[in-house]
Amino acid sequence: MSAVRDYFQLARPHHWVKNAFVLTGLLFGHVAGDPARVAAALAVTAAFCLVSSAVYALNDVFDRDSDRAHPDKAGRPVARGAISPRAALAFAALLTCAGLALGAWAGPRAAAILAAYAAVNVAYSMGLKRVPVLDVAVIAAGFLLRILAGTAGIGIEPSRWLFACALLLTLFLGFAKRRAELAQFVDEAADRRAVLGVYSLRFLDGAVLFCAGGLLAAYAMYTIDPGTAELHGTDLLPTLPFVALGTFRTLHRLHFRGGGGDPTLELLRDPWMLVAAAGWVASVVWLVA
Repeated sequence: MSAVRDYFQLARPHHWVKNAFVLTGLLFGHVAGDPARVAAALAVTAAFCLVSSAVYALNDVFDRDSDRAHPDKAGRPVARGAISPRAALAFAALLTCAGLALGAWAGPRAAAILAAYAAVNVAYSMGLKRVPVLDVAVIAAGFLLRILAGTAGIGIEPSRWLFACALLLTLFLGFAKRRAELAQFVDEAADRRAVLGVYSLRFLDGAVLFCAGGLLAAYAMYTIDPGTAELHGTDLLPTLPFVALGTFRTLHRLHFRGGGGDPTLELLRDPWMLVAAAGWVASVVWLVA
């Protein structure tokens, strides 16, 4: 059972919540009543869970030496020697093949986007994570590919407004994560993560605030855009307060609570961020259903 637990930890299932981005098209595309499209969207979401877990396993192999020196990452299975690098790579390959096969069931475009996601993340693990700004941009690209795969799987085009909002949101969270890491390990940042050695708190504070402001402005414009009202039969302005709450709560935790390091754990640990997320989902469903 301990081996099963180790592989379960290697897959990092708590990060699967990020794959909810795949369901964006299902939520905003008015196709939730079509069983075939719902099945396709769920299949693509499951495929991303498999492939993203493969990416985490691969990254743990590349980072096993630096992880051993990290207080939070030293307990990862590869870093502590519970799973060998060869076994982790085999596990990653198995998950990738399973994910691509499931994506292919939803459609060739979805499978191609999944393959692109895997390729981008391999490039990230092999070197792009050491390039400042590009390291965060690659993470953001992964979320945009999730949206594209979800919409491709159900045969609809993604909203340009939502695409822009998703880009700004993921850049915001990515720069916030780097800022939290740099603040936590200011004297040994480069030893913990190489790219932190070429960042500064001043630059990251500016990037976080720029993306936060852009996110709120873009989402506000989306909610009152005539095209949004025409598509949904109403504007989505009532959903804006929940986005604002989540954004400012993230900023507060980043600067006063030592948060921001892991967006998924931040969401699960902070009750007000959970309120913001649940309120946004509930209000969107209520307005567009």
